[in-house]
Amino acid sequence: MAKYGATIAWQRSGETFTDNRYSRVHRWTFDGGTEVRASSSSHVVPLPYSAEDAVDPEEAFVASLSSCHMLWFLSIAAKQRFCVDSYTDVAEGVMEKNAEGRLAMTVVTLRPHVVFSGEKQPSLNELEALHHRAHDECFIANSVKTEVRCVPVLD
Repeated sequence: MAKYGATIAWQRSGETFTDNRYSRVHRWTFDGGTEVRASSSSHVVPLPYSAEDAVDPEEAFVASLSSCHMLWFLSIAAKQRFCVDSYTDVAEGVMEKNAEGRLAMTVVTLRPHVVFSGEKQPSLNELEALHHRAHDECFIANSVKTEVRCVPVLD
């Protein structure tokens, strides 16, 4: 078993707050010390209360699925002796009402473009099999229906 952590922190900056007119900009700090400026999506909370230049949770969800898939793909390709020179994915997620009528990320589409070098080049069937296996192995894709628990901490 492994555990992963992130600290999400927001601070009111003098706004009234109770009028719902406050900045949604906050910080994500990961267990290795990396900090990321984050915000709500401007599709959810209009500007200026969100920030276009910050990562929003929906983008992070799409990125984590794409990144996990890519890392598995690279590992599997290397084990099968395919030499990957580059991997680029222009991934996209769609947020809409789901079957229960709630807003949700209903589909994430990965569009990986992989460039191989060397004599051993995958056929279309082998390429599809590499992506299929990467999808099956991806921890994040396997976690999409993860139980989310909330345990409030009181002062």
